[in-house]
Order: sequence, then structure tokens, then C-alpha cells
Amino acid sequence: MNRWFVRGVILFSATGLLPGMVLAQEGSVDQAREALAKQEGDQDASQQLEEVFQAAEKNYSLQKKGTHALNYSFDYSYTGDQRLDLEIIGGSVRNMDIVPSATHSFTNSFSYDYGLLDNLTIGTRVPLVVKYDTEDELNVYDFGDVSFTGRWQPFAYVPGKMSTTFFGTLTTKTGVSPYEIDIKEQLSTGSGYYSLGGGASLSKVLDPVVVFGSISATYNLPAEDLQQVRGARLLEEVNPGFGLSGSAGFAYSLSYDISLSISAQISYSDETTLSFSDGTEAVAQDQMTGFLSMSLGTRVSDTTIVNTSLGIGLTEDAPDFSLGISLPINFSGLKE
Repeated sequence: MNRWFVRGVILFSATGLLPGMVLAQEGSVDQAREALAKQEGDQDASQQLEEVFQAAEKNYSLQKKGTHALNYSFDYSYTGDQRLDLEIIGGSVRNMDIVPSATHSFTNSFSYDYGLLDNLTIGTRVPLVVKYDTEDELNVYDFGDVSFTGRWQPFAYVPGKMSTTFFGTLTTKTGVSPYEIDIKEQLSTGSGYYSLGGGASLSKVLDPVVVFGSISATYNLPAEDLQQVRGARLLEEVNPGFGLSGSAGFAYSLSYDISLSISAQISYSDETTLSFSDGTEAVAQDQMTGFLSMSLGTRVSDTTIVNTSLGIGLTEDAPDFSLGISLPINFSGLKE
């Protein structure tokens, strides 16, 4: 099973979204602000509702110039599988056994955003990953793949009009690579290669609902100069190809303190080619993954909204389900 069906995403990254889904929802907070129909003396209530929209959408929206934002999120995902063990002697199958397996993944992520301009925000995400395989009784505790993101909104928001945000992402290979470990004794926490991605997200306010969607593409750079033993062969290079992703959803304010967000994503991953030292190659077929995520934003104080989410895999190659929680970290040093 492949966790990086493209973060981006980010399944709601930290919330059950696949990579790219967080970016799919950017730009709609500014629209929500205009659509709240402020009346005289009603500014405080409108501001609260805007914050609820922001938490529900899991979008670290564009920061004002010179401002900061720091967020923490926790994800749990479960992937179940059936492993088929065969022993073939002389072309005949002598032994066959179907063994259930399960992988539990826990990810703690810290995301930081800084506003270079009112319409340009840069950010980074640092994940700390814990994984456990119940079949082989393996575990790992390490950093995941650190990513850097830029978001740009070329046009100011106009009430009643569609808002567009363009984004780009660089994902590093800081996590434990699956191509540099003993696959029988160790687990990985990263993809093993660098990735470059970009796309656009669209959103529109249909009071009291914000609808959003996005499209994105990712190019994965080949991993070279490898020396991983796989059976009787030595793996030297991996070419993971490219990925495409599309998502859509909506956020709905139930009250000033409660909001609901639902979104779905479909991702396509190109075939991966593995090259060995003896000149042979192995090809992992392309795959399509689908994921549905539901998120609930709840105000717990004047300054904090906690967002909880549930994600459900819609295809065989997606995680079976995921759970997530996220909240802002407020430090006086990060305030203007």
C-alpha cells in the first residue's frame, strides 16, 4: 500500500486528507469574510464564523504581509492487506498461505506559514512519523518528508465571484527511504525521492456554504545511486514517474462555534520502474486512489478552534481509514 498517493496530501494532511487536498481549499477564508453579511454591531460574531470556516477547511489561508501562523496536527491511518505466500518448486506450487497484515501510522506535524506579501504566502511542514507493522512486528520512529510550499492569489477577492489560488510544493526526501533499508527488518517514513508539484484551487461562497475544488500535478525525481539488496539482485535506481490529483468539497457553518467540511479526492500515480545492477527492470503498475474526508471544527476558546476529521479509503490502494486532529499554536513571538 502506498501512503503518498501524490502531501502533497495532503489526505487532509494531519487530518486524513491526501496530499494536495489541503491546498485544494485555500483562498476560501477571504471569501467567507465577505459573505458573512456583517450588520452594524455584528462584527464580533462574523469574525467568529470566519474562524470556524478556516478551521473546518483545514486551509492555512494566505497570511497578511509580515504575519506568521504555526499549527500542530496529529494523524492516525490504518492500512490492512492480505499477503499471499507461495513456495514454487519445479514450476509447481507446494505451499500457499494467505496472511493478513496491518500497518499503523501515527504522524505529528508542525506547519509554519509566513506572509511575504498580502497575496503571497510561503510555508513549511515538518512531520514526525511512527509506524508499526503487526505482521512482521516492525516499527520505526523518525522524521518524515519535510515539504515547502508557496501560495499566490493573483486577484483580489470580489464578493460573489470565484476565487483562485495557485500553489507550488517541493517535497524533500528527509524521511527514511524505502529504497535504502533492509526491507525485511525495517520500515520507511518517507518516499525516498524529491517531488515537485503545482496546481490551482478554486472556491466560491454560496452563503452559508463555501464550495471548493482543485487540480494538481506532481513530478517525482528519480532516486539514483542506490545499493539495496532485493533477493539476488541489487537495486540501483527508481523512477517513480508523475502523479495527478483532483479534489472537491464544501464547508458549512452549523453555528458560530461548529462547522462541517466534506471533501473527496481522486489521485493517479504513474507506473514506477526499478532498475537493477544486472540490467533487468521491474515495473510497478500505475494506480488510482480515492479518499473521502469529513471534518468538524469546534471552538474551544476565544483563540482556539480544534478540528477533528475522519477519512475513508474508496479504493484498494488507499488507506482503509484515518483519524486526525489539528489546532493552532499561539505564541506571542509569532504575533505582530
